[in-house]
Amino acid sequence: MTFVLVFILIPLVCMCLIPFVKMKGKAIAVYASVSVIAILTGYLAFQGLAGNDFELILPGSLVSGPVRLHIDALSGWFMLIINFAFLTGGFYGIFYMRAYISQKKNLNLHGILFILLHASLISLCAIQNSIVFLVAWEIMALSAFLSIIFEHEKIATVRAGINYLIQSHVSILFLMLGFIWVAGQTGSYDFSAIHSYSMTHSGALSLMLYLFFFIGFAIKAGFVPFHTWLPYAHPAAPAHISGIMSGVLIKIGIFGILRMLLLIDVDYTLVGTIILIMSVISGVYGVMLAILQHNLKKLLAYHSIENIGIIGIGIGLGCIGLGTNNPVLSSLGFAGALLHTLNHSLFKSLLFFTAGNVYQATHTLDIEKLGGLVKKMPQTAILFLIAAIAISGIPPFNGFISEFILYTGLYNWMQQAVIGTLVGSAFTVIGLVMIGGLAMMCFTKAFGVVFLGNPRHTFQHEVREVSFLQIAPLYFIAALIVFIGLFPGIFLDLLVKPVQLFTGVRQLPFASFQGNGIEALLSVSRASWYLVIMVLILLGVRMLVMRKRTVTVLPTWNCGYTAPTAKIQYTASSFVKTYSQLFGMVFLIFKKEKEAEGIFPTTAHLETRPYDKIEKWLIDYPITNLKLFLGRFRFVQNGKLQFYILYGILFIISIISIPILYDKVMQFIEFLKAL
Repeated sequence: MTFVLVFILIPLVCMCLIPFVKMKGKAIAVYASVSVIAILTGYLAFQGLAGNDFELILPGSLVSGPVRLHIDALSGWFMLIINFAFLTGGFYGIFYMRAYISQKKNLNLHGILFILLHASLISLCAIQNSIVFLVAWEIMALSAFLSIIFEHEKIATVRAGINYLIQSHVSILFLMLGFIWVAGQTGSYDFSAIHSYSMTHSGALSLMLYLFFFIGFAIKAGFVPFHTWLPYAHPAAPAHISGIMSGVLIKIGIFGILRMLLLIDVDYTLVGTIILIMSVISGVYGVMLAILQHNLKKLLAYHSIENIGIIGIGIGLGCIGLGTNNPVLSSLGFAGALLHTLNHSLFKSLLFFTAGNVYQATHTLDIEKLGGLVKKMPQTAILFLIAAIAISGIPPFNGFISEFILYTGLYNWMQQAVIGTLVGSAFTVIGLVMIGGLAMMCFTKAFGVVFLGNPRHTFQHEVREVSFLQIAPLYFIAALIVFIGLFPGIFLDLLVKPVQLFTGVRQLPFASFQGNGIEALLSVSRASWYLVIMVLILLGVRMLVMRKRTVTVLPTWNCGYTAPTAKIQYTASSFVKTYSQLFGMVFLIFKKEKEAEGIFPTTAHLETRPYDKIEKWLIDYPITNLKLFLGRFRFVQNGKLQFYILYGILFIISIISIPILYDKVMQFIEFLKAL
């Protein structure tokens, strides 16, 4: 009970202090609240990972009944990820938000929302009561919405926020249907009722119940085709909120999907196949659209969809392993999914934070206007490069480790597969290979166009690196990215208890790096060590050789051109021109072109804007048709008072007459039956 009181009182006190203290005090109050919650829940999370579950039953209310809190290994893993993201993102946000110091009222609300968002996400990992869970889910959705529209004076930002809010409530609708279904059948709102109901109603009913929950959580996670809110919300939010949304907010959807797998007894092979197909499509489709983007944060947002697909592949493999009684496949699948959840949280938050640095330095996220920033912002460039290599799944960084585990599981599955499952495993391998290859292409474009070459645009202000304190948490994230890549065994050991919740296997295949191909991971990790040591030695030798020499800085193109210009470089569009032509049927690309005129033209212009076909089919077309349909009834709202009075009279008459007519109809039916 003391835990709950501290968890509630500390945020409340800090939120009350925020409006009445100076700017530094606001930041201290927000960060203190986040830190205290992180320390308190972090201890319980580590206890859960060690197998010492925390459970507490609160009185609740007449409606909800007793409210049970439970922190097991799965909750602990996600709580640690959430806490780390908020600690680093909060520290970065203190200095990022100094640019908005004149907006005191907005900053007051923003700080309060930051605390609420953190507390609600942590609560969702522990709450075991459906009514209280939905309340916490709503607090999370509203806190995120108001955080997204911080710059509400921009119409595009408000539209992105409303888009997110609407789709969040569609998500809540599906969750409510699932919870109401169970409560109506069992009379209990506790999560244990979900398990007991599924055990007594296995088969089609359990599958349908799980699909309700899956759709609700998949909308939050951003699986295709439920992803359309994500590419708008992430770019609209401040950078630290974007990093947290991509790092942990969408992961609460993954947590919900995994939690329901523990509660609902379903056909794991069928569910795993559904999740696997959706995940491969999400991963490939997300990265294919990311390549075409010209807005840096929108590019990163589509990569969130890609990585949710990779996590989903792990979940799908784990479920298929459970359904086919293959403990190696199930263990590797769930381990890869959980580790990639952490890995994606790290490198994606780092990418969004570095994108925020670029935005504050240049006041634009248009990749076509950037270039040569490595000379002005070398630290941001190095950190972006580390995260880009990690997200592409290249050693010696963390993204390689989780993807390697998934590949190992897939190859194990292929060895034991019959013809049907062999096609499925090959399809998944090809999808994962495409995701990795296209990710490398995308970030080669992003890093090359943004940071290398010459500036493509002349800024009216000085472009310079952000302050050291703002960039300090980014180094901490980068260090953890490298650490996981070099010492994967430590983190795989932490995953033993969470994976055992699903598999029930005591000795997991990755616990000691022995057997089933996992020993190769240790070899790659060692080789990565050698690579790092060799690079450090070469850098040391270079510094010794160059310490007494004069270093001259010259333009990038200093020979071969009499009149060098930034236009001779690749643009973001030209870099992927062949790719966009090759997969043109998949995309919807709008072009704005001004053709060159004359033999020696002075001006010519070509601008391309990619658009999501799925969004056009599932969102735009239905909304357009609905507007056309409702437009036919505009005559009803004609502005004449006498018509509105008539509508009221007709409504009252219908309310009175409908029950009477219903009784008459029922009497007539009874009369016919009597005949």
